[in-house]
Amino acid sequence: MRAVHLRAALPGELRQVEGLWLEAARWLADRGLDQWQYPPRRWRMEEAIKAGHCHLAFRGDRAVATITVHERADPEWWSEDDPASALYVHDLVVSRAVAGQALGARLLNWAGALAHRRGKRWLRLEAWKTNHLLHRYYLDQGFELLRIVDLPHRNSGALFQRAASSRTGLRPVTSPEAKESRR
Repeated sequence: MRAVHLRAALPGELRQVEGLWLEAARWLADRGLDQWQYPPRRWRMEEAIKAGHCHLAFRGDRAVATITVHERADPEWWSEDDPASALYVHDLVVSRAVAGQALGARLLNWAGALAHRRGKRWLRLEAWKTNHLLHRYYLDQGFELLRIVDLPHRNSGALFQRAASSRTGLRPVTSPEAKESRR
């Protein structure tokens, strides 16, 4: 397996992040799942890229996965759970071209290690309420299902967390261009 490098997405890489998301949305639809069956929220992706929260994983020069990690807890989900004690994962997508190679697990381990380095107790995420295969995946990755919040205006609401850990699956690589673009 060729090496995978992770780094913060650059402002000009919105199309790559969006492309991974669209690929996942098509794959979900092909399996009869209603998750992500709406236009991509480009403004949210762009905001995450600008803030340095959105990361891209590359195999060679091809983006093969994306993950967004930040400290902002959605108050509809996490207000009763000491929101400041965690980092939150959003929009984890792995290209079908590298599916089955544990890249998602490695990205979650990287995010857990990032949470640990930042002094956080938990790594948290919310998942689509009706995607039970995704729930099983997160359980298999050591997450605990805390609860399912059923809000009529939200399709997500399955809340998961696991302890932050120093184990890592990927080491971030920051290019000189990435450093320069953040100044």
